[in-house]
Amino acid sequence: MSSAIRTSLSQALADALAGLGVGDHAAIVLVRPARPEHGDWSCNVALASAKAVGRNPRQLAGELADVLNASPPSHVRKVEIAGPGFINFHLADTWLHDVLRSVVGDSVDGYARPSMGEQKRVNVEYVSANPTGPLHAGHARWAAYGDALTRIMKRCGYDVHREFYVNDRGVQMVKFALSLVARRWGMEPPEGMYVGAYITEWAREMPLDENPLDWGRRKALAYQRDTLARMNVEFDTWSSERELAGSGLVESTLEELRAKGHVYESDGGHHEDDNEKGVATWLRTTDFGDSDDRVLIKTNGEYTYFTPDIAYHRDKFRRGDLVIDIWGADHHGYVGRMKAAMQCLGHAKDDLEILIGQNCVLLRGGEEVKLSKRTGDIIELAEIIDEVGPDAAKLTFLLQSMDTRQMFDLEVLKDTNAEHPVHYVHYAHARVHGIGREALERGIHRAPLEEADLSQLMHPRELDVLRSLSELPDVVVLACHDRAPHKVTTWVRELAAAFQGFYHDCPILRDDVPEAVRQARLWIVEAARIGLVIGLVELLGVSAPERM
Repeated sequence: MSSAIRTSLSQALADALAGLGVGDHAAIVLVRPARPEHGDWSCNVALASAKAVGRNPRQLAGELADVLNASPPSHVRKVEIAGPGFINFHLADTWLHDVLRSVVGDSVDGYARPSMGEQKRVNVEYVSANPTGPLHAGHARWAAYGDALTRIMKRCGYDVHREFYVNDRGVQMVKFALSLVARRWGMEPPEGMYVGAYITEWAREMPLDENPLDWGRRKALAYQRDTLARMNVEFDTWSSERELAGSGLVESTLEELRAKGHVYESDGGHHEDDNEKGVATWLRTTDFGDSDDRVLIKTNGEYTYFTPDIAYHRDKFRRGDLVIDIWGADHHGYVGRMKAAMQCLGHAKDDLEILIGQNCVLLRGGEEVKLSKRTGDIIELAEIIDEVGPDAAKLTFLLQSMDTRQMFDLEVLKDTNAEHPVHYVHYAHARVHGIGREALERGIHRAPLEEADLSQLMHPRELDVLRSLSELPDVVVLACHDRAPHKVTTWVRELAAAFQGFYHDCPILRDDVPEAVRQARLWIVEAARIGLVIGLVELLGVSAPERM
């Protein structure tokens, strides 16, 4: 509905400009004013176009307002000018009644489902932890973010493939296996090994006839997979670094890079990736904007860590035309070289997106908790879920933008007060179902929508709920475009607040409420339910409880 309104207003503005002889005008961009008194939609086209056509911006805005008020577009109540030349549209309540019809008619499956992706294939990789222990709060933030982003992109029409890269090769895996063996035989792991409490617990379970490296990998992966599932986070592919190394993909990737002319041999002793004397193999990443060329094969014949990563990204493009990586802040310096490497393979610069998130600081009673698998001083994601529940944990990680450093206290999060931002939205949905249960107990039934008189909906609290629902399609588009799931979380909280205000100020089941009003308000309740389910379940991947 909001898209139809925007199209109608844009066309009316274009026609009015043409009628005033302003053919060469700036783009018509409609935005929602921050303050309700400034109307439902606002446009600065008069301000942006005035200089080019030799007109006074406020005068041009006034002329446009006069034309539009003389023959107002559908649902427009009045057009005003503000400031140096803004045009503000005030809509009649009827447009919000049409929003309700749209929400209920399209329901959960159809409402706020913009066509942006056009089934473009996108591969999104996130979490990708080493299988050397449990997931911690840092992993949880990427898990919550990646899951919500993929849900939003699916809603927008993308063909999404979710991927977890298992870093199951290298020194850390060997240390993990040796730590299990030491604990299995009742010994203290050597210095620099893994000494967390989970090592002792897992070692007790490890059969003596099992390969500790293989058994430990399976155990850690199963534990990580189960923990993520508790947060309703799942993946389509779990890619193994170890399997990649033995697949021949690294070698074929090098051959392709050589064939494209981006590989050369030179001394290796002057670069961060290889400080030995001799001839190393390099990739010309500077041809595509990287600060330095990068070593692929060191002087001793070993691959750098960069080389199998290139091969892995080349492989991911088989599962997506657009590849998105979600990385922590400590990987920031790796972005330029990886994007350059993909361009060496023939991909466009924008075919690979790398999203960098900031770290999460976890507190307990105001004291920071350090996260380290090595020392064993770790708050597991599983423990967070045990303490506060999977929904509260997931929603908390989605409250803020990923590019901000997040800090939260477990003791505060355990508070189940209805005013807590995480629980507030759950209470709103539970209240929706509470109204339904009470209506059923009292024999009150909601009539078909076509029989409801929506003109009864005039109270500001009623219109606040519908106005919030009208914004959801735009929020979904923006959250997808900006890769910003927290915008959906913000919207859900705003809808919950609007609904709670409606519930307190607009009685529904009370005996003195006229039947026509009751029926219209029951449909607001249903529309709010649809909006909350879309936001919570469909887009953020958390539950929508019917009772609290």
